[in-house]
Amino acid sequence: MATRRKPSSKPSEIPPEVRSEEARPPHTDAPSLAPPKFGIIIPVAAAFFLSFFYLVFVKYRIEPDLRRSIAINAAMSFGAFVLAVRMIPVAARYVLRRNLYGFDINKKGTPQGTIKVPESLGIVIGIVYLVIAILFQHFNFTSDSNWLVEYNAALASICFMILLGFVDDVLDVPWRAKLVLPSFAALPLLMAYAGHTTIIIPKPLIQYVGAAVLDLGWIYKLYMGMLAVFCTNSINIHAGLNGLEAGQTVVISAAVLIHNVMQIGASTDPEYQQAHAFSIYLVLPLLTTSLALLSYNWYPSSVFVGDTYTYFAGMALAVVGILGHYSETLLLFFLPQVLNFLYSCPQLFKIIPCPRHRLPRFDPQTGLLTGTKDGTLVNLFLRLFGRCTEQMLCIRLLIFQALSCLLCFWLRHVLAGWYK
Repeated sequence: MATRRKPSSKPSEIPPEVRSEEARPPHTDAPSLAPPKFGIIIPVAAAFFLSFFYLVFVKYRIEPDLRRSIAINAAMSFGAFVLAVRMIPVAARYVLRRNLYGFDINKKGTPQGTIKVPESLGIVIGIVYLVIAILFQHFNFTSDSNWLVEYNAALASICFMILLGFVDDVLDVPWRAKLVLPSFAALPLLMAYAGHTTIIIPKPLIQYVGAAVLDLGWIYKLYMGMLAVFCTNSINIHAGLNGLEAGQTVVISAAVLIHNVMQIGASTDPEYQQAHAFSIYLVLPLLTTSLALLSYNWYPSSVFVGDTYTYFAGMALAVVGILGHYSETLLLFFLPQVLNFLYSCPQLFKIIPCPRHRLPRFDPQTGLLTGTKDGTLVNLFLRLFGRCTEQMLCIRLLIFQALSCLLCFWLRHVLAGWYK
């Protein structure tokens, strides 16, 4: 769910100034986008990557071949960032020509609220991501690699989810169907999964279960499918502000990368290290392409990400959590999304009325948002902390996302040796 109002087929529902514009013959050249907001994105990204490379090349003793693969992946991911930044304006012109655009609801009543904003630009990010991830196989995997089958299965699931997300953007799929779509997209991964189906029982519970390790069999694969469904839909419903969808993905991806490096540095098991390296290979291009999208989607947004991006980002994070065998940690990184989902359940399951857009009320006189009674974290923050601008609200939610990730790292440190 992006902050938008899709064009309606009823002329009475479209502002007069927009109707008059649409009545004219289409322009041969669509209006150009505002330049990307690098002044915000690049300093934050530079600070993170300096920390990341310090951990990889200085802090931890990592095998040279593994360091080489991470460095190649990072270089290719930077190329993905540059390519995505260049491709987004091109794709924006094409989607505008096909009338795939929306109006920013949180700017309704102002001149910005009548601007046609290109929709579904997540398709560009998904395509660039897939190209880079596929090309990376040439530098890291051999034809007989044990990881190659699962790597390609992961990419197949992500590709399937991008397709279904774009179909949703174009056809406006009902909400009930959205809950099912990720289940189909996860099938390639579930069918190709050849890893263990066991879980380590927390030490305080071993005496009640009677075993330290429990094999769940097909139940474990069912759990993986449900995790994929949750991750894709949780990002999709924790939305509605310029920069929120891409921003939360950037924060979670950064936390996942730090977690993977820390686990590689703390382990001497080659198989365990490879599992977390596998996660790095898939998350690094996700982070850089999401940064490229965020540079256009940050307030005031020049493009909307669409359900294509939210589904793609959720599936990519679910895949790395499943194949990296740290789904519990991933759910802790998703703490705001978990809270938002639980808070949204009464409306999602029609226990109480659920409007199409559960967004705050925008006051065009003051430019401030006011929280409604709808069950979303966005509205809850406004009710708890008072009215504020859309940009400030997004920043508060992203800070909460970052604090949740820090809480996860703290819990892992405190509970190490006692919980598992």
